[in-house]
Order: sequence, then structure tokens, then C-alpha cells
Amino acid sequence: MSDKKASNQMWGGRFASGPAAIMEAINASIGFDRKLYAQDIRGSVAHSQMLAHTGIISSEDQLKIEDGLNTILREIEDGRFEFSTRLEDIHMNIEARLAELIGPAAGRLHTARSRNDQVAVDFRLWVKDEFHRVAAALKGLIAAFLERAEEHAGTVMPGFTHLQTAQPVTFGHHCMAYVEMFSRDLSRVTDAIERMNESPLGAAALAGTGFPIDRQMTAEKLGFREPTRNSLDSVSDRDYALEFLSVAAISATHLSRLAEEIVIWSTPQFGFVRLSDSFSTGSSIMPQKKNPDAAELVRAKTGRVTGHLVGLLTVMKGLPLTYSKDMQEDKEAVFDAAETLDLMLAAMTGMVGDMQINDQAMKKAAGSGYSTATDLADWLVRVLGIPFREAHHVTGRAVALAEEKKVGLEKLTLDDLRSIHDGITDDIFSVLSVQNSVKSRTSFGGTAPAEVRKQIRYWKKRLAKA
Repeated sequence: MSDKKASNQMWGGRFASGPAAIMEAINASIGFDRKLYAQDIRGSVAHSQMLAHTGIISSEDQLKIEDGLNTILREIEDGRFEFSTRLEDIHMNIEARLAELIGPAAGRLHTARSRNDQVAVDFRLWVKDEFHRVAAALKGLIAAFLERAEEHAGTVMPGFTHLQTAQPVTFGHHCMAYVEMFSRDLSRVTDAIERMNESPLGAAALAGTGFPIDRQMTAEKLGFREPTRNSLDSVSDRDYALEFLSVAAISATHLSRLAEEIVIWSTPQFGFVRLSDSFSTGSSIMPQKKNPDAAELVRAKTGRVTGHLVGLLTVMKGLPLTYSKDMQEDKEAVFDAAETLDLMLAAMTGMVGDMQINDQAMKKAAGSGYSTATDLADWLVRVLGIPFREAHHVTGRAVALAEEKKVGLEKLTLDDLRSIHDGITDDIFSVLSVQNSVKSRTSFGGTAPAEVRKQIRYWKKRLAKA
């Protein structure tokens, strides 16, 4: 065996040319960071305009640079641009093509700039753009829930604790719980955008630059509030990426909780909802099956998004200031989490919008498990003035009697109830039905249909301003 063959075998069959091929493969990021092409070109155009404005490069060279960059943008969007792993990343691929197009003037673009602040501003712009997309998707999902809540403000269903029937609520009220959840996600997106709205461009490699650049100008041209204030932190900060993954993981967790409920509700044992064929599949062997695959996949993909957050936290935890190549691992995690969350939000918005609600099954289940027992106890306290602990004991005896007779609480006779406590009157039956139970929960944020409609009006106004 020749030395060359032995060397190739040592390095592995996929890397036929030895160590250099391995280094190129592990070092190159063009396979994924090509997603940053639009942001990279935006940043370079703004940088070139600033360089010309401050007299660092000539206006003639700036016009050549900007025209060349716009040509490259069209080539990429038309699918005519040839990406090269040899050129390592999106920045070098664009810079090399620019040199082919406009010649020596291309070499002036990188004046007063490093790939460190270049990638920082590109990635920050991409994350900011994606935050805006997530915000729009969340607003769509919230709007879908508000529509269903309005339709079903009075539709009675069981409220659960420990997945056991607890007290009657309305489906509209249940929908509004998710409005609250996803609105918090939306507020986290808004907060994160405000926090990351600073431009690192101009920090150069890590220490700033001696050229008379105007960082406020480039920040404004790129839509940032202001430039970052410390060059070391500017090139080493990835908090915005971590915040994106954190927001994505929390939102995905909310989506997963909803998906789990849809999976449960769509079983024959519950029968609360029926998903359309658009979000279900059949079985290859059991013709009667209709599987909630879209909901199950939303539930599963949550682990993927959460994994990306843990992964990037682990990458960043041991890095000294400032830039280290480890940070190249940030992009694939964020890109994949963004695509995954976009799909999850779209799928869930579709499911919420077109699932059929079986209000009769919900109402029947709402009365199971003596769900109005608390209403009985509350009535004893409110009307008879007895201490709640005593009322709790009396109610427990009433439930035991209903179990013995195999009837619901509302089916007990007045004599049955008076045998437990002689102060009970026939007014008690005004609270023992599930419909009356939900109507009585009029406290702010409660499940009474009137209160649910009040909250719907509030959130519609708030969403319109968001």
C-alpha cells in the first residue's frame, strides 16, 4: 500500500485528499450561512455608502461597489450564483464575485471592517427579520383563537385539574387561555427586538478602527436604533440568538400543550373536536382510524427547538472574549429553529381555524364527575353563611349520596339535600346545572360568557394596536 493511500485511509474514506479536505469541510459555513446573503449585501451597501460619505473611499468606487452588490443580489435570487466551499462563507463568496464584476474597487469595501463585525451585523439583521415574521404568525394564531372564542363564549365544557373533571368552564374561556399564552410570546418577541436593536457594524475585529467612520449612519441605514457601545461585546455577543431560541422554545412549548389537548380531544373517548382531512391521516391497516398527525408532529418538534436552545447555550458557556470560531455553530441552530417554529405556528393556526367543535359532547362531559360540587359549597357559604370548611364537608356528603343513587348532583331531590343540611332551599338548584355554574363565575377573568366576551373585546383592540 502506498503512503498516499495509507494517509487517505487514516483520515477516512469521505476525505480522499487527506487533512486539507477535513479542514475545509469543518471550517466552511457556506452550506448554511448562504441564508444571510440579503443581509450581507444590505450591510455592505450601507458600509460602502458610509465610507464614501466620510471620504474614506471615492464616490466613484462606492457606486461601482453598490452596483456590483445589486448584481450579485439578483444572481443569487435568480439561482445563477455559484457558491464555493473553497471560499468558506457567504461573505467571501460575495466578495470574490464582486472582484470579478468590478475589479480593484471591490478591495476597498472591506476598509474599516472585519468579518467579525460583518457576520455579527448580518446575523443580527436576519434574527431581527425573523422575529418580525414570528410576530406576524403569532398575531394570526391569536386572531384564530379570538374567532373561535367568540363563536363558543357560551359553549360549556369541563375544566380540568390533573386531567380530571374539576369545574365547568366554556370552550371560549379555554380558547382565551391560549390567547393569553401566545400574547406573552408576542410580547417577548417585541421586547427582544427592542433589546437587540443596536448595530455592531464598525466594531471591526474587536477593538474598533482608526478610520473616521460614522457608525450612527450605518446603524440608521440598516434600521437599528443606534450602534453598540462596546467593540469587544459587539463581536462576541450572541444573546439575540439565544433570546430568539428561548422565545421559540417557550412558544413551541405552548404549541405543544395545545397539540396535546387536540390529540386528547380528538379521541373517540373524548370526541370534543374533529380535525379536517387537511390535518389528519388515515391508517394503513385500520380503515376506521383518523390520526391527528399534524398535532402530534407539532408536539414532537418542540423537542427539536428546545434542543437548539440547550445546544447554543452549551456552545457559548465557555467562550472567552471576543470572537471564537465556535460561534459559527450558532446559525444552523437558529435557522432550523426558525423554520420549525414557522411551520408549527402555521399548522396550529390552520388546525384551530378549521377543527369542528362537538358542543354536545363537551356539555355532557362538563357535568361528569360532580363538577358543580364547588358551586354547591359556595352556595352554602354565600346563602346560609356557614364556614367554607363546613360547607366542604356538607358537599362531600351530598356527592357521596349522589354516587350512591348513581345520579348527578342536580338530580338529587330537595329532601335528599335537606337530609344532609336542613337549611338548604330549592334555590340551590339555580347553581347545580353546568350552564348556571359557568354563568355564575363573573369575577374578572372568570368563565362566565359575559366575562369571556369582555376579554375578547379587550384582546381584539389590543391585537389591532400590536
